[in-house]
Amino acid sequence: MNFALYAITVLIWGTTWIAIALQLGDVPIPVSVFYRFALAAGSLLLFLIVIRRLRRIGVRDHLFCVLQGMCVFCFNFLLFYTATQTITSGLNSVIFSMAVIFNALNGVLFFRSPITGRLVLAAAIGLVGMVFLFWPDLRAGGFDPSVLFGMGCALLGTYGFSLGNMISLRHQRRGLDLLSTNAYAMSYGALTMLLVIVVSGTPFAIDMSTRYLGALFYLAIFGSVIGFGTYFALIGRIGAGPAAYATVLFPLVALAVSTVFEGYVWTLPSVIGLLLILGGNIVMFYRPRAIAPKVVVS
Repeated sequence: MNFALYAITVLIWGTTWIAIALQLGDVPIPVSVFYRFALAAGSLLLFLIVIRRLRRIGVRDHLFCVLQGMCVFCFNFLLFYTATQTITSGLNSVIFSMAVIFNALNGVLFFRSPITGRLVLAAAIGLVGMVFLFWPDLRAGGFDPSVLFGMGCALLGTYGFSLGNMISLRHQRRGLDLLSTNAYAMSYGALTMLLVIVVSGTPFAIDMSTRYLGALFYLAIFGSVIGFGTYFALIGRIGAGPAAYATVLFPLVALAVSTVFEGYVWTLPSVIGLLLILGGNIVMFYRPRAIAPKVVVS
């Protein structure tokens, strides 16, 4: 079950990068983020109401859902989309992979979770692999102010994502329904983004092309409703640290898509990076079978 949740998360989020790229264009970024999570929240709420699975929660829990919505379904994506304007998607992915470290540290800070040697080793191998994988992007990016601004946005968005992970773990430890809290958090995230749009005077726009609408639907239903559902379920089952290793692996799926549709060229550093990331994945999840003691009959 854990492997299935992990695989679904990696495959879905690995393919959302191309959909995000398709969304960028004439529609302002805050408006695209609002459309995505308004559609996701509305779809999930309607589904839960129809099957009578929407659970009531307390006022305090709703406040935590507001915070979760701001961290995971609002400002972090505003930062990620903004970062893509000044840094490459590869560098953005490298920074987002820091969620492994942020989750481990926040787990210690908020839940006193232990940092295991296996997690540290897997995270270290994976992050080194990411550097190899995206070394051309890192070298080409340089350190001019616009690049540093983009890196700062991506790093801040990643930490917000990690804080949202902690809130989801808090919900599940309190026995709250995962889908219901996700629906509430997405709703609050969309409403917060709507408030930002109104206050900032950002004009509403819509791209009626099949490309934009198809990307919007995929990001809302698959990337948000299903992807975050499986990821947060994984957090509840194996912990925030191990679950976040998906953020190290899913860029490989994005690269595979880019190879087919965008002509991505594999180099020796990228191949080394791939092998290192797969090795870190093995370290994280491999559990040797216990050897049964031999019974000596005398």
